[in-house]
Amino acid sequence: MAKKVKKRINLALQGGGAHGAFTWGVLDRLLEEPELEIAAISGTSAGALNGAALKAGLIRGGAQQARDNLEWLWGQIGAVKDLRMPAWMGLAAPDPRMISGALEWSLPYMMADSFTRMVSPYVWGPFYRNPLDPIVSRFHYEDVCEAGGPALFICATNVRDGKVRVFSGEGINKDVVMASACLPTLFQAVKLRDPRSGEIEPFWDGGYTGNPALFPLFDKLLPADLVIININPIIREKLPVTPPEIQNRINEISFNSSLLRELRAINFVQRLIASGSVSDGTMKNVLVHMIADDELMNSLSVATKNIAIPAVLTTLKAAGRAAAEGFLNDHWDDLNVRQTADLREMFD
Repeated sequence: MAKKVKKRINLALQGGGAHGAFTWGVLDRLLEEPELEIAAISGTSAGALNGAALKAGLIRGGAQQARDNLEWLWGQIGAVKDLRMPAWMGLAAPDPRMISGALEWSLPYMMADSFTRMVSPYVWGPFYRNPLDPIVSRFHYEDVCEAGGPALFICATNVRDGKVRVFSGEGINKDVVMASACLPTLFQAVKLRDPRSGEIEPFWDGGYTGNPALFPLFDKLLPADLVIININPIIREKLPVTPPEIQNRINEISFNSSLLRELRAINFVQRLIASGSVSDGTMKNVLVHMIADDELMNSLSVATKNIAIPAVLTTLKAAGRAAAEGFLNDHWDDLNVRQTADLREMFD
């Protein structure tokens, strides 16, 4: 078997709550490739958690440590020590589609969902605590912020002006990670020093303005290849008609809008370059690739985003690994050579 040629890529990690376990699976498989170098990572919400765990692991102990970090992270999110199930248990576990349907129509979930729409997270006063705090506080930020290794960019939304902010290097800390994953109906805004104004400002989830932000990955020193791990379906054929379906599709459209806007801009630049309208080297010709499992994600809902169920996390990780395996088998030779995502079809 011929030795693989070394490839360099940038990663764009979407947010999507507990569905970020799909990204865990993708990363777990990518980290098994010794000839694959991750040059930069942009992450939002769950993508920010995955990105921080990935970067810290690569700095501290290489690919295996990064895999261990990700497994620890999702073990914490799932409130179990080990999400790896024996094969026979996996066969006995309920299908995640059934879990999703049962959960979103369950009385406790509907009551909790209604409660968050009527009650502000600020009513708890001194009793409030962000549930992510105990997890992200244990990240090794000296490794997350290390100048070496892949560059890491984390996105959050400035509440005051509604614009994206990108944090990197020593500007990343536990509050930045929590801000990137701060859904305003569930969590109080996280106050941070704004990298643009230098003032202390409130921040919400980065998914509203950059899910994730792609523009930090356009730096001329980074590779052209941008691999987006997509966990929010862009296409959903079935018309949403029930209240949960409508809320879920609103969530998906909202959190895909910023990504689609940047992809449209990339497609526009690619057309300018192809037509010779701009001189060579004036603009970076970004090569976009996507790893996704829209069939699985179409069968799940916002309920399984909001509630981390170990059986669903395990299925998502396995699906992520399978999607990454398929991508590597089909497109390894395309990396650093040609784009595999069809942006023309997406926007024509």
